[in-house]
Amino acid sequence: MKMKKRIYLTLFLIIAGLTGIYAQSLNFGIKGGANFSNFKGSSANFNTNSITSYHAGAFIDLGVSERVSIQPEVLYSTIGAKVSFEGALDEFRNKLGYISIPVLAKFYLIPNRLSIDLGPQVSFLLNEKENVNVEKSNSYDFSVAGGVTLRVLGPLFIQGRYNLGLNDVKPNADATNRVFQLSAGLRF
Repeated sequence: MKMKKRIYLTLFLIIAGLTGIYAQSLNFGIKGGANFSNFKGSSANFNTNSITSYHAGAFIDLGVSERVSIQPEVLYSTIGAKVSFEGALDEFRNKLGYISIPVLAKFYLIPNRLSIDLGPQVSFLLNEKENVNVEKSNSYDFSVAGGVTLRVLGPLFIQGRYNLGLNDVKPNADATNRVFQLSAGLRF
């Protein structure tokens, strides 16, 4: 499994590097912030509450034009939920650690300052923490991400993003990830 993750990361970096050759501008950056996550499902036998965790990583911003750029990222992100089952008194915390690779198209409303960001994200499960013995989570997560980025001063930016999970978190559970992210970062 680790070898598969290394292959995906290597392919991502190669594609990002080749794309940079043809881009109008190339910027690198780092970012981090808070995740507010929960599971969303239609099952009547469990309830969930959100948890707060974090994300951090790096990105490449490839300028296609003055108003459009492509931004692939590599992030470590912890998400999950507090889960309680129907009739149970206790709830448990299911915390999932992912390597997430979003690839966002950034559409600038104000050139190089304010953008709307949209795109797909694939995440690979690295670790899972829970305080009860339940079925292990799927090893990947596909989602659609959308948000807004505002450059505040010089290289400093703030960002808000929502990730909508498209596949079930666990093999036999009708529950998907929902994550709201608040980030701050530096773009060089």
